[in-house]
Amino acid sequence: MGRKFEVRKVSMAKTAGAKTKVYSKYGKEIYVVAKNGGTDPQANLSLRRLIEKAKKDQVPSHVIDKAIDKAAGGAGEDYVPARYEGFGPGGCMVIVDCLTDNNNRTITDVRNCFTKTSSKLGVEGTVGHMFDHQAVFEFPGEDEDAVLEVLMEADVDVTEVEAEDGMITVYAPHTEFNNTRTALTEDDPEIKFDSEEITFIPQTEAEVSGDDVATFDKFMDMLEDCDDVQHVYHNAVVNRD
Repeated sequence: MGRKFEVRKVSMAKTAGAKTKVYSKYGKEIYVVAKNGGTDPQANLSLRRLIEKAKKDQVPSHVIDKAIDKAAGGAGEDYVPARYEGFGPGGCMVIVDCLTDNNNRTITDVRNCFTKTSSKLGVEGTVGHMFDHQAVFEFPGEDEDAVLEVLMEADVDVTEVEAEDGMITVYAPHTEFNNTRTALTEDDPEIKFDSEEITFIPQTEAEVSGDDVATFDKFMDMLEDCDDVQHVYHNAVVNRD
């Protein structure tokens, strides 16, 4: 891939209101994963990964526990995933992942974000083929060959291993997340991941500059404010000069 890993998502402002939104999004996702795969993090690897990620993002324990208890009770909403794709300000490509219990409400809200920023909402597959759905791990290290050997010996279908600025970055198909993490932690039980994500990595970049910058910021803010939006991925490189 020849580049340092960067997850491009909606950036969350460090305000009380924004933190509440982050907690709400994690609560919903934890609830869905626990309801679908079981409430025991030791048996539900997706739930365990999500809980660890939530804790790294400083989500309070009571938010996590409440979501799991809700799933254990069997009641509550039936959320389903929904994905929207299109072109944002400056021609950048955008993927919007949602969890919804009302598709009509969600598509209306997402379409409104596109329409009010002169962006174009497409159909499924419009830009998705221009992103790689990858599991990505970042951790301190220098020897990429040694890491690659560990993964190959564990039969992990790794995409690439890079070393840059004292950091190792491992890319693997998203379906290999658990296998990759297991291989790395078994080789080094003390390993500390700076990031561990399943994400969409753009194959190309689109520069957003000039008047498009303010519109892009508005677009991201509007998507962040949508209750059903969980993650936003894009290929924009914003030039604020």
